[in-house]
Amino acid sequence: MNILIVATSHTQLGDTGRKTGLWLEELAFPYYIYKDAGATMVLASPQGGPVPLDPKSESILASTPTIRKFQKDPEGISLLAHSLPLAEVKADDYDMVYVGGGHGALWDFPGDRSLASLLDHFIAQQKVIGLVSHGVAALLALQNNSTGEPLVKGRHLTGFSNSEQKVVGLTDVVPFSLESRLVADGAIYTKGDDFRTHTVTDGKIISGQNPISSLEVSRKMLALLKESTKGVVAARP
Repeated sequence: MNILIVATSHTQLGDTGRKTGLWLEELAFPYYIYKDAGATMVLASPQGGPVPLDPKSESILASTPTIRKFQKDPEGISLLAHSLPLAEVKADDYDMVYVGGGHGALWDFPGDRSLASLLDHFIAQQKVIGLVSHGVAALLALQNNSTGEPLVKGRHLTGFSNSEQKVVGLTDVVPFSLESRLVADGAIYTKGDDFRTHTVTDGKIISGQNPISSLEVSRKMLALLKESTKGVVAARP
């Protein structure tokens, strides 16, 4: 089982002078879920190389046992330090893809052609796609190949909510609010309570509202992959 994990390369939080990047929790949870399942993981990002972490996601306030475990894990640290450039990645080599978030994703995911092409291929091959929090922004660049309309139109999705964005005080800093953009593009958006687990499954696409949702998204991805594999095996002569 080969799993591709996608992370942001963006480091600057608008014009604030502060740093941003991947929210560590959104990698740590999936990492151990997939590792325990015996998967081989490859990390990719728009620029390749070391993946930036949002400093706040490494702070004591955000710390959890899983995060602390990851911070001491040589394999996890090496994974973060050596991401592949998205332009070099092929969907054919992976069974499914997980797209993490962090505020940095709002800047570099929507306009990244390599990421859009990669996800297009995953969709065409009917492979499982999981996206969490701001990582759902990766879908905004995709179009329905039949109608030319936004891919998200008519799809049941979630992602970091406007109310959560307001709580963290970055509504006027980020380039756009994800919930508003998804709704504007025609997505059937739902959300749960702020910073509580909420996931939505639409076909082979599983989205999670916020960092804590990464745990359930990862588990559901494995379950959906197992279900899909059973279908393939049953169809063989």
